[in-house]
Amino acid sequence: MILDETITLNSGVKIPKFALGTWMIDDDQAAEAVRNAIKIGYRHIDTAQAYGNERGVGEGVRTAGVDRDKIFVTSKVAAEHKDYDVTKKSIDETLEKMGLDYIDMMIIHSPQPWKEVNQSDNRYLEGNLAAWRAMEDAVSEGKIRTIGVSNFEKADLENIIKNSDTVPAVDQVLAHIGHTPFNLLSFTHEHDIAVEAYSPVAHGAAWIIL
Repeated sequence: MILDETITLNSGVKIPKFALGTWMIDDDQAAEAVRNAIKIGYRHIDTAQAYGNERGVGEGVRTAGVDRDKIFVTSKVAAEHKDYDVTKKSIDETLEKMGLDYIDMMIIHSPQPWKEVNQSDNRYLEGNLAAWRAMEDAVSEGKIRTIGVSNFEKADLENIIKNSDTVPAVDQVLAHIGHTPFNLLSFTHEHDIAVEAYSPVAHGAAWIIL
């Protein structure tokens, strides 16, 4: 069953292929949604600082009756965080909100702040590196197991690869039969970066790793 299948990322961490995405789930409903998902077999739960439901998602993970090390939890650094100290603080806040000792994977949500997506040529290369270094340090400190990115294009990925010690484990992007970024997929495969597809059937909020 696909809910039981995993792949091994370039960091050596195993990640379930299928995840429950919690975008658009209110914080006060998130705990029940997560518990129900885990009850039917989900072992990968995806949230984000921008979703405003990390507290509820964390409660659901903690109270689902399944050992913590059997559940893979992903969250995302807010797209507006392009500074080392701000990113570092936000990771600590995520851990506190979720009531967890560690996050399995943390992702930079977007190379650009949301208000500038598709509106600006500024790719925030230095800001993304600053956020990435804060995430690398969080891995060293045991707060995060592995790190990745979301909505990053080839140039954004090259910036991280060339200027840091860690190749992103994942790039989470919009990908479905009507929107398949073939050039990006070729690049990620060359660099052993797993691609997570959000909205894989062009709607909803589940993620499948390609």
